[in-house]
Amino acid sequence: MKQIERLYLEYKQDIYNYLLSITHNHTLSEDLLSETFVKAIYSIGSFKGNSSIKTWLFSIARHLWLQNLRKDKATVEYSELLELYISDSTFDNFNTKQIAERVRELLKTKEEQVEKIVSMRIDGISYCEISEKIGVSENSARVIDFRTKKWLKSILQKEELI
Repeated sequence: MKQIERLYLEYKQDIYNYLLSITHNHTLSEDLLSETFVKAIYSIGSFKGNSSIKTWLFSIARHLWLQNLRKDKATVEYSELLELYISDSTFDNFNTKQIAERVRELLKTKEEQVEKIVSMRIDGISYCEISEKIGVSENSARVIDFRTKKWLKSILQKEELI
């Protein structure tokens, strides 16, 4: 139990700040922070070490937030999730609706596999689940997602949208 206490003390503020940045709600952020560490306690045995423990905790927090978002809203529109995907990555701009629309157009030009991987990430699906559903390695899914974000960012910069 000492290890989880150490992890909590080391990462609680970073995770709380992250949750606050995406929820804009102190109470919800605190609740999700608690849930994140409860989930981490139960699943620490399945942590494979493919990422840092901090990244793993952040992914748990993000997944819990997306679950909460879906639960609170009868239906979450794809365009809303696309905006979150954009704002949650390297893009930080006040005009995310316009950027989201452009990203949607750009993604239509990519191979079907790339579109599926990005769509699944937008829906909050883990790389592990993506690899099982698409039939690629988890690492390949990560690389495709990373390269696609990099490609999108370069185009959006050229078009002066970011």
